[in-house]
Amino acid sequence: MIEVLDGDTLLLDGKERLRLRQVDAPELSFCGGEQAKKLMIDLAKGKRVVIKEQILDQYGRPMALIYQDGKLLNLKILASGWARYHADQTTQAGILKEAAGKAKEEGKGIFSSLCYQTENLQKPECLIKGNVDKNSTARKYYFPGCAQYEFTIVEKDLGEDWFCTEKEAQKAGFTRAETCRNKTYH
Repeated sequence: MIEVLDGDTLLLDGKERLRLRQVDAPELSFCGGEQAKKLMIDLAKGKRVVIKEQILDQYGRPMALIYQDGKLLNLKILASGWARYHADQTTQAGILKEAAGKAKEEGKGIFSSLCYQTENLQKPECLIKGNVDKNSTARKYYFPGCAQYEFTIVEKDLGEDWFCTEKEAQKAGFTRAETCRNKTYH
């Protein structure tokens, strides 16, 4: 029996956790996390799957290409846009990367304005952008007038968010970006 833990992790026979290779779905508490899990439930819950190319990730967790009724679940979740492509060497790397790129290009799932934002649609008056650096995981915030502000995208599926005040951003664990040092936000 397959249980779904989230958008990229299954529980096999109630005991073995297995992640989908080359797939990184949002955490359940982040934008798109629940949608990714729902899709995986629709695709896999209670069904028989075939596991191929299983390896351990850098944390020792098993991951694989997972097929259900001949269809690659890794491909389905990436094509839906509810997960990001994670580089890895598998026989299916090309089609997985292509599907993820197409989903991003078409603005599907986490790449839609629901999660991928250049403007705050929910609270337009709150203009501070909380951003996580993909290389260092540093959590910085930017406000109008900061050098990088116009280019900063809020990717809510990664835990980034909008704030109304600097204090609010700081309370959430973000620090003022270096490009904002000599600026004030009103």
